[in-house]
Amino acid sequence: MNDMHEFRCEGCGVAIQSEDPKRVGYAPAQALNRESVLCQRCFRIRHYGQIEAVEQDPDAYYRLLDAIASTDSLVVLVVDLFDFAGSWIPGLHRRIGNNPLLLVANKVDLFPPSTKWGRLREWVYQSARDMGVHPVEVIMCSAAKGMKMRDAVQAIEYHRRGRDVYIVGTTNVGKSTFINGLIKEVTEEGEDVITTSPYPGTTLDAIRIPLDDGKEIIDTPGIVRKDRVSEWVEPKELKLVVPQSTLKPKVYQLNEEQTLFFGGFARFDFVRGPKQPFVCYLSNRLYVHRTKLAQADDIWRKHRGGLLTPPRNPEALPRWKKHTIHLNGRQKQDIVISGLGWVACGKEKATLEVWAPEGIQVTTRPALI
Repeated sequence: MNDMHEFRCEGCGVAIQSEDPKRVGYAPAQALNRESVLCQRCFRIRHYGQIEAVEQDPDAYYRLLDAIASTDSLVVLVVDLFDFAGSWIPGLHRRIGNNPLLLVANKVDLFPPSTKWGRLREWVYQSARDMGVHPVEVIMCSAAKGMKMRDAVQAIEYHRRGRDVYIVGTTNVGKSTFINGLIKEVTEEGEDVITTSPYPGTTLDAIRIPLDDGKEIIDTPGIVRKDRVSEWVEPKELKLVVPQSTLKPKVYQLNEEQTLFFGGFARFDFVRGPKQPFVCYLSNRLYVHRTKLAQADDIWRKHRGGLLTPPRNPEALPRWKKHTIHLNGRQKQDIVISGLGWVACGKEKATLEVWAPEGIQVTTRPALI
């Protein structure tokens, strides 16, 4: 039989083994005779939609990322425009050395048609600079919908200047979908090369895609960030939390001492201030429950895992932590719950309390839309 080390899964990059079906990378020995080899996990995802979590080693993924600093390459960072800060790689500017960085803001299809795209692009540039990175260019696209993928291909070819290309990003930003989109744009092939799924951590090792000039596009595993809600969601519930279609903002005119529950993942208390609108940018499929602040504790105790879902199993989440926020009334602001969405607030003064699982980022920013 051929040496197993010659085989890597085309879909997720993991080394193939045929000894233990319970270990990562398993494929039956007879599958090794095929032109393209898929591990059992990728085969089940592609053909049956069966998603299973695997143990991930975030440190190993960071080591793969750090190795880029010693190369002469173009780095393409894919971020989720819906969760920009939560999908950023911490300390990225230190990890890629002096290599140029092309920034791809994915999932523009989620934003309403009324979005001011020029302003949003400038916001992306400024946010990147605030993170210590000066991108050579920003591409706004939707890999899932094929929007602006030709622009991405042209930008990569222009900026790589005959070098290898490393595609990096956190889990669930659509990185593998983006690479499949690049391949389809160039080759006009219809099938995906890299396995994609809505569950974080599908790519398990570096995947190398040869280019015509002898260089490669290298897809790296998604960096795991546990400080966003999407990382704590069961596979069956992920599509309820991560938006799949254009956002339909939900507007709530609230009086003080009113509460909004965002499924069973977060709670938004309007503690004090004049009556005012709050606009929720969340997955269209996520249930929002409105109630009085005085009743909020009882509703949580009685209805979490039932009326307030997802998640069906709230005990799997860290305990909730309270974040007190004071709106100054001088500018419009967003309150961002990483991996879940944001609430757009007006120019009225207000005191708010946001409850979310401990460790999840809850931040404010100038209004995005």
